[in-house]
Amino acid sequence: MKTLSILVLCVLASVCLYAEASTSAASDSDSPAGVFVEKDQASTVVRQKRAGTAPGDLTLTQLESLREVCELNEACDDMMDTNGIIAAYTAYYGPIPY
Repeated sequence: MKTLSILVLCVLASVCLYAEASTSAASDSDSPAGVFVEKDQASTVVRQKRAGTAPGDLTLTQLESLREVCELNEACDDMMDTNGIIAAYTAYYGPIPY
């Protein structure tokens, strides 16, 4: 059973190496090799969340966790009722950590 597993792994590795060698030989010389892509193309594929996200971008779970923190402070709780959770949390605890 061990021999069969090792044999299958070796065949799989050789197929992967052969496929990589044949695709790199077939590709033109202008394209980058491997996993490197242009910055513009990568930014369209992978969207990163910026540090200064707008309050409207917060999920309901994130807003609820801010609300739970703010409810423990009586002054923050009162301000939350009048000005909203984002303004109250920012006033008493600083910038939102998400």
